[in-house]
Amino acid sequence: MSTQIDRVISQMRDLILSGELRAGERIVELQFTERLNVSRTPLRLALAELEREGILERLPSRGFRVRGFSLEEILDAVEVRGTLEAMAVRLLIERHWSEARVRALEAIVEDGRRLIDAGLGAQAPDGRDGCTSIDAHAWAEVNRRFHEAIAEGAGSRALSNAMDKNNATPFVGPGSVILPPERSAVETALVVRAQADHEDICTAIKRREAARASALVLEHTYRSKENKRRLIAQMQHANDDAAGKAIFPPIMESLSL
Repeated sequence: MSTQIDRVISQMRDLILSGELRAGERIVELQFTERLNVSRTPLRLALAELEREGILERLPSRGFRVRGFSLEEILDAVEVRGTLEAMAVRLLIERHWSEARVRALEAIVEDGRRLIDAGLGAQAPDGRDGCTSIDAHAWAEVNRRFHEAIAEGAGSRALSNAMDKNNATPFVGPGSVILPPERSAVETALVVRAQADHEDICTAIKRREAARASALVLEHTYRSKENKRRLIAQMQHANDDAAGKAIFPPIMESLSL
C-alpha cells in the first residue's frame, strides 16, 4: 500500500475516531478529495480499506457511511474472538506445532517486553512517571502480530475466515486501541498485564499444553472485554462532562451504559 493511501487512511480514521464524522454520516468524495488534497483513486482505496476494518459500510446507492455499533455488539464480538482464538491455539499445538513457530512467537513477545521496559524506564511527556511513556499504538501493533501469529499457526481457512469477519467489528480486532479520557497509569497497567498474558500463553504453547493455552487465551480475552467495557464507560462519562464534545469514537454514540 502506498504512502499516500496510508496517509489518507490515517487521516480519515482520525476524523471518525475524533468525532468529527458521526455514526451514519455519509462520506462525500468531492468534499474529502479537497479537504485531504488527494485525488479520487487513493481516496476510494482508503475508504475500501476502512470498510474492511469495519469502520465504514458501503451504501447500496454507491459511497460509504460511518458505521454505528452498540456496546453489546462489540463486547459479544470480543467474546467470540476469544472462543475462536482458543480453538486456534489448540489447533496450532495439536496439528502445526514446531520449534520455528515457537521462536517466532517468542520474538514477538520479546518485542512487547522491550517496548514496555523502554516505556517504564522513561518519563512521560507530561512529566508524570510511567503514565504515557508506553507507546499505545506501537503496543497495538505488537499485540496484533502476536494474535495473528496464533491465528495463522492454526492452519485453518474456515477458522481464519470466521476470525476475519468477526474482527471487522470496530475495537474487536487485536490491533485496535481504546485509550482512557486521560491517559494514566491505568493504561500502563493494562498493557503490562496483557504482556504478561502473552508470555504465559507463549510458554504454554512451547510446552505443548493445549488445554492450558486455550484456557489462558479465554482468560486474556475476558480481561480485554472487561477493560473495553470500563474504558468505554469512562469515555461516555468524559463526553457528558464535555457537554457533548465527542472525544470517544462516534461509532459508539448509541451506547447505553
